[in-house]
Formats: sequence, structure tokens, C-alpha cells
Amino acid sequence: MENEHLPKTLLEAVRFFTDIDRCTEFMAMIRWPEGVICPHCNHNDCKFMKVGKRRLWQCNSKACRKQFTIKTGSVMEDSPIGLDKWLPAIWMIVNAKNGVSSYEIHRALGITQKSAWFLLHRIRLAMQAKSFEKLSGHVEIDETFIGGKARFMHKSKRKKLGDTGFVGKVAVMGLLERHGEVRCQIVPNTRRKNLEDVIKGNIESGANVYSDNLPSYRQLDAEYIHKVIDHAEKYVEGNVHTNSIENFWSLLKRCIKGTYVSVEPFHLFRYLDEQSFRFNKRAGNDLYRFLEVAKCLTGRRLTFEELTGDAGKPAVSH
Repeated sequence: MENEHLPKTLLEAVRFFTDIDRCTEFMAMIRWPEGVICPHCNHNDCKFMKVGKRRLWQCNSKACRKQFTIKTGSVMEDSPIGLDKWLPAIWMIVNAKNGVSSYEIHRALGITQKSAWFLLHRIRLAMQAKSFEKLSGHVEIDETFIGGKARFMHKSKRKKLGDTGFVGKVAVMGLLERHGEVRCQIVPNTRRKNLEDVIKGNIESGANVYSDNLPSYRQLDAEYIHKVIDHAEKYVEGNVHTNSIENFWSLLKRCIKGTYVSVEPFHLFRYLDEQSFRFNKRAGNDLYRFLEVAKCLTGRRLTFEELTGDAGKPAVSH
């Protein structure tokens, strides 16, 4: 299926993916460009069948003979929601600059809010893009805190947690290669050891590193060309600044505060992956971002129990 025949806008995508047969053909081409392969035994001789509303394949290997669908072995596995809703939902979230709430997906696609919430988190799993290559060249580093403000908490909770400006907030470390990608990681706190571990694990030795004057960054000179901008005095001095990573923080917080309103710390890393993906793929068009995520749906799995933290808990008899 050539790209010129694929949709370019959300309206075209909704129309294009209304046909289940077309959705199945599209995902099969994305997943198996050289022919269908059984996800159970990797045998390449499989027979396509239609059984009622189901589109499935059966492996012809005598040792296997198992049936499977396009969802088997992907983030969509065991989902009763059809591809005609999955694919427009992917298009919406990867191309919405400020994200898409589960309530909006619920209203737009006609599924329950709970199902929409689960669906969006599985798409965020496909948006994770972990690279083994380290950042190089000119890299800006910074940290931020994400969470509710202490002044909006009940005074009893604020007193219990310790009445400071960082009560209930999560520390996030950010690294941005200029004209390149951004990486985010949740850290326990902003002490030197925690930040240095992230920096050394993601930035090549000898790179130009720019930061503010946080004391935790003072030992970076031994491994990097480290330059500091003191925000109490100025924000830019030549090419020494952290404006690019600050811009990413503003996009991230606008997304969280404006669209998602409240994000549990347990799930925060998923929203970081979502915003990082859109930022790193900003040079491409809507179709490009959609195809990038469609290619990453396979080989990943997220169950509702894992998402809610109930995996491994014993079943309760009634």
C-alpha cells in the first residue's frame, strides 16, 4: 500500500479506516511487509480466513496450526475495540500538540471512558522510543517538578507532607540535544548523584553541556565541556542558554495541566514518553508520526492489571 493512497488528515483517516478489511490489510502490510508470519512459531505459511466478523489467519505448520489475528502479540491484543476505532485514536493522539483526553476519545469514538483511558495508555506504550545512542554535540540539561501546588492542598495534608513548594511533586530530569531529540526521566530528587547518573548514561563524554547554576551540576567539568547560565542575572549569553529545554517543559506542562489536568505519579512516565515522541518527530507530517507508532504496536503488551498496579495480586473470592 503506497503512501500516496494513505490519508493525510484526521478527516481522511476516519473515512479511510471505516472499512475493517482495509484496516486489516493496512496493518498486515505494516506488520508483515514481506508476508504474514505466525506470531507463535514464526512460520511463514499462513492461511487467511473470515469467520463471521473476525479476520484471522491460521498457521499451516503441522507443529503449530494456531489461529491468530492482526492484534495477536501487539498492544491491541485481547481488545474488543475494532481497528476502525484503534487507528483513528492513534492518529489523534500522535498529532495533537497538547494531547487528547480519554473523555474526548470516549465522545469521538463512542466507547466508554474507561476503555478510552486504557486504549490511550497502550498507544503511549507504542510511543516509547528508547535509543542506545548517546546524545552529543550541544546538549541542554535541566530539571523540573511536576504535580499539584501545595497551596491548593488541604492544610492537614500539606502539614503532613511538610509545607514546602515541592510537596506532592515529582522531579523530572530533561536532556535536549540542540536540533535533535529530547529525553526525560523521573528521578528521586535533584541531588548530584541522581542527576549525574542520568547525564552520564545519556550524553557522550566530551559533549558541550549547558545548564543553570544548580549545585548538583558543578562536577560535570571533569567529563564534559560544561557551561553555566545564572538565571538570577540573565537567560542567554551567546550560545549558552537552556531555552530549548525550557520550551519543552512549557509544552509538557501545558499538555498535562490543560488536557489531562491531573496525572498520577505512577503514570507520569507514560505522559513523558507521549510528549517526547511528538517533540522528537516534530519535523514530520501527521502521516509520518502515525506510521511511526503503527510500526511499534507489535511486540509490546500492557494489561489492565499492569496498568492499574493490580498485577500479581491474589484474586479475591466472593
